[in-house]
Amino acid sequence: MEMKRGGYFRAGPPSGFPDLTGFKDSNGKIFFIEVKKRTGRARDDQIQFHYMLANHGIIHGIARSPEDALKIIDEELVGYGF
Repeated sequence: MEMKRGGYFRAGPPSGFPDLTGFKDSNGKIFFIEVKKRTGRARDDQIQFHYMLANHGIIHGIARSPEDALKIIDEELVGYGF
């Protein structure tokens, strides 16, 4: 959206933000899942977001199947698939 005084305003998550976000009710830990098809690759902005999450020990990864997503969440993996 263009602002009256020039420039642009962006709302919503930053570039590279994963597709799915949630938290584990059992312990309140947040998690992020990037969904890709079998041959899908992470973009540069997604890799940068991964580095930030990894540096903070936050549960996240790339899921290429429902089983991958559950593995990331259940095992509290950090960076699975990157």
